Amino acid sequence: MIYRFGREFAHRRSSFGKNTGWRKNAFGFAFATFLIATSGFTAQAAERASHGDTARYLAGLPVSEASNIKGLTKSRIWQSHARSLNNGWRVLDRRQLSKIRTWSKAHLTNPGKTLFYMFSGPDYLYANTLFPNASTYVFAGLEPVGREPNVANISSGARSVGLARLRGSMNSVLHLSFFITKKMKTNLRGRGFPGALPIIYVFLARADKNVEGVEYLKVNQDGTLEVLPEKKAGSAKGVKITFSDHAGGEKKTLYYFSTDISDSGLKRSGFLKFLGSLGRGDAFVKSASYLMHYSSFSTIRNFLMDRADRIVQDDSGIALRYFKKADWKFKPYGRYTGPISIFSKQYQSEMRRLFRQKNRQSIDFGIGYKWRKGTSNLLVAEKIKATVEEKTVAPATPGEGANPTKPATSGDAVSPKTPEKVGAD
Repeated sequence: MIYRFGREFAHRRSSFGKNTGWRKNAFGFAFATFLIATSGFTAQAAERASHGDTARYLAGLPVSEASNIKGLTKSRIWQSHARSLNNGWRVLDRRQLSKIRTWSKAHLTNPGKTLFYMFSGPDYLYANTLFPNASTYVFAGLEPVGREPNVANISSGARSVGLARLRGSMNSVLHLSFFITKKMKTNLRGRGFPGALPIIYVFLARADKNVEGVEYLKVNQDGTLEVLPEKKAGSAKGVKITFSDHAGGEKKTLYYFSTDISDSGLKRSGFLKFLGSLGRGDAFVKSASYLMHYSSFSTIRNFLMDRADRIVQDDSGIALRYFKKADWKFKPYGRYTGPISIFSKQYQSEMRRLFRQKNRQSIDFGIGYKWRKGTSNLLVAEKIKATVEEKTVAPATPGEGANPTKPATSGDAVSPKTPEKVGAD
């Protein structure tokens, strides 16, 4: 409103001409009176909604009755946004998510409390569907962190652009099961709601989670995390989101880091030391551009094989040749028909033989680059030779006297010698 009034003021001022001082003074007085009269309105508009209501607004879901953004959900733009996401989630759940939940409950028993999801982008959608019982999720991607938008204090035009770009950013993951990096770069920058954080908010809200707190982070060289003031959120390389089920229960934590996890990138940051401070857990890899097939991603590959008791991945994750067969039990699900054409050189004959074994089980959903039902594969690798010392060793300390939760981090990078990454999840 103030923006429109300012434009009108500028237009009228120019139309009065240079010699109409009394008119300018009269209009200036009226403008000042308007600002004073509407000071309560502007203060209210500047007030930030709760984290939970902001997430629900972005997700096209009803906000609380007392929220100061309740009125914004009555606009035609938001209601169209809500209908689009409602329809999309209804189809997605029927076609895929409900089936994945059933499969996960049957085959991913005794899950760990920590999930390492490298090359994830903002994909809480599949992390939660496959690993709903994790209490700490650690994501890493190349997408910028972004920040929580104050939707009450931006123009209707900016909200319209932001909601449209949110849908555009999520379109491929909702229809294909993975993000397309080039499209993400376009939609996650510039006007609207830039960064990975708004998308994570949508996935949390659509999973019926309540966002309770957000901290913007910096990763120190010793692996400790430093909380940044919100005014410096634009320079944050990580974010910590605290959330819980709407019905109450355990508070959970999601970390998202925008960082280079190639070997050279990890040498320049304390990210690996932070990961080490979290102890053991499960690992998930999907649509990862086969980056861990290359020697330039050996450090993160070795970390996952060392710290994960179970790795769930499609064939774009860790190549079979890197697993010590005596240490792992493999359970193949679905069909292995080789990579999509852009990654054809990453065909694995060993994977083909594994998926021809009698213990292979079918899956009734699609996932990964080959997202059509009947063409997808998942491999569950479970560590069977972990020693008692490995299981009970204290988490690696990231530096002398370091505290990983110290008051505000950094996913993936493409080596110049590797194919361009088409999916950041």
